[in-house]
Amino acid sequence: MTERAPVSRKLSSIAESATLKVDAKAKALKSEGKPVISYAAGEPDFATPQFIVDAAAEALRDPANFRYTPAAGLPVLREAIAAKTLRDSGLEVSPSQVIVTNGGKQAVYQAFQAVVNPGDEVLLPAPYWTTYPEAIALADGVPVEVFAGADQDYKVTVEQLEAARTDRTTALVFVSPSNPTGSVYTPEETAAIGQWALEHGIWVISDEIYQNLVYEGARAVSIVEAVPELAGQTILVNGVAKTYAMTGWRVGWMVGPADAIKVAGNLQSHLSSNVNNIAQRAALAALTGPQTEAEEMRQAFDRRRQVIVAELAKIPGVTVPVPLGAFYVYPDVRGLLGREWRGTRIDTSLELADFILDEVEVAVVPGEAFGPSGYLRLSYALGDDQLLEGVQRLQLLFA
Repeated sequence: MTERAPVSRKLSSIAESATLKVDAKAKALKSEGKPVISYAAGEPDFATPQFIVDAAAEALRDPANFRYTPAAGLPVLREAIAAKTLRDSGLEVSPSQVIVTNGGKQAVYQAFQAVVNPGDEVLLPAPYWTTYPEAIALADGVPVEVFAGADQDYKVTVEQLEAARTDRTTALVFVSPSNPTGSVYTPEETAAIGQWALEHGIWVISDEIYQNLVYEGARAVSIVEAVPELAGQTILVNGVAKTYAMTGWRVGWMVGPADAIKVAGNLQSHLSSNVNNIAQRAALAALTGPQTEAEEMRQAFDRRRQVIVAELAKIPGVTVPVPLGAFYVYPDVRGLLGREWRGTRIDTSLELADFILDEVEVAVVPGEAFGPSGYLRLSYALGDDQLLEGVQRLQLLFA
């Protein structure tokens, strides 16, 4: 009998999402009755605002929503996204330049598929969201990591990008506010990077999904607002998941120049067709309805941010840059490594994360998921009491 052909080599090389893996492990332990506190998932603990849920319920009563709709998204939602893009990113676009996707992840995937050819290099500032390198690889591109540590507030410079650029450099990933670090580039830093990309004809994939979650008066200036001429070589990625506590609704989008949107739209027409119509109607309500509850959530995140930064800073050997956006803190924990804790030698942040979960039942994501070892990501998008208790367990563990 002839042996069966193997499964896809390309897909076999793709790693499981580290953040989802850790979160799943934490939830499994919770289901066993263990008092696990998880900082793993980037998921607000708030309920989706009621007016958004009501819009979805109303959409269920319209039979038109039970049918196929345009693969690129409901026209009225694309119009609302274009309006938001002008309002928050300073870029005027036609609704035809918008594609509604199944969450931000699909937008990220399609963005790389649209502009990356086999062998193209994509500059990837690190620490980075765990999905970016895998999505680049799925487009047959080559991710080129450019690392910036805590001493740089995890923000790369033009000089670092230029040192990494080669004749095969096609695209740059730009994320502000950042997942996993919460860092926000200043308007001047953003403009400098945008001008550099413009001069070298480099595509920019700018993930703006956290742009409305900023603190201390900071503003996440879009790279296309900082350098308007860059719009012809930039794809913006965004969604409703984080700002409106709608992670499970799975509505994101991509905005870009007509030629890139055209090829991405062709891909989506075969890949998934339209996003769930009920979820699209909910997203429309989120973007066009009152923003009061979104602002209340932002203020709660700000309060939690201040608490977790202050409490983590009490642990000897931990350095905590203050994040100005998103809902993550990314402490440098190299001062805890190369030592024994409770009789166990810990040399990497991967080992450290496993040790923390085993010893005090706190789930964190190790730096290896986002770049070099020596760091941990903690999401503070969880309840105030749990947030404080989890850090206090860490304080006792490393006292």
